[in-house]
Amino acid sequence: MRIIRSLAAMSEVSRKLKEEGARIGFVPTMGAFHQGHLSLVRQARRDADKVIVSIFVNPIQFGPKEDFKKYPRGLKGDCKLAKAAGADFIFSPDKDRMFPRRFLTHVEVYGLSDVLCGRFRPGHFRGVATVVAKLFNIVRPDIAYFGRKDAQQATIIKRMVSDLNMPVRVKVMPIVREKDGLAMSSRNAYLNKQEREDSAVLFQALNQGKALIKQGKRNRKDIINKIKAIINKKNTARIDYIEIIDPDCLTPLKAVRGKALIALAVYVGKTRLIDNVLINSQPGN
Repeated sequence: MRIIRSLAAMSEVSRKLKEEGARIGFVPTMGAFHQGHLSLVRQARRDADKVIVSIFVNPIQFGPKEDFKKYPRGLKGDCKLAKAAGADFIFSPDKDRMFPRRFLTHVEVYGLSDVLCGRFRPGHFRGVATVVAKLFNIVRPDIAYFGRKDAQQATIIKRMVSDLNMPVRVKVMPIVREKDGLAMSSRNAYLNKQEREDSAVLFQALNQGKALIKQGKRNRKDIINKIKAIINKKNTARIDYIEIIDPDCLTPLKAVRGKALIALAVYVGKTRLIDNVLINSQPGN
């Protein structure tokens, strides 16, 4: 496995792979790998001839009071894990090369970026869309892999790709969970013992909401209130939002019918966690 730091070198490697007819699978990450990341790498290994994994903690998707400086980093360990999962190349560029001082261009997907997490993290998804657009231009993948835990992010990236005619297929893969149901996340490392135990309530509450819909409940507010009541039993938990939305356009559903996504963001202690479940409320599903 080769580690590449230079933007120009990565572009040249991708160009040569394309000339050779190789199909490129790409997994963009911020590192601090867990099994969720590695499941994406393994899927890319199954689908593609060559697998490129980027490791870049993107400064422009963090707000001024967020955790950019303390975000977990461990390039050496991540490289070992990525290699074992099937990566051929690690692209780990320097922050100042990706975003030099006079960087002036940004990508924003209006209508999808200012709802849900975007309401609480202004500018976050502009930063995400911009860095992913840059990475796609540098790496030139055929398929790019994202996890459904970040459902809003995946929806935004898919729309950006469609609207800007980017020649890449976006493949969204299932959430990978701990034994107690907590969605795997690099930020789980911030949780202390009590917070880690309490964080399991998120998946429990989502499953309760899913069960209510399966039982025929359709009133959005009633379902959300049931989910809130379960989470609020934990003293360490503070809810940012709970929403039931159309998974394709992220708009709230007044009555839950057909496909729906229950999405939430909850602080457990000082750590903000997100999770979701996808539901098909049609009879027989």
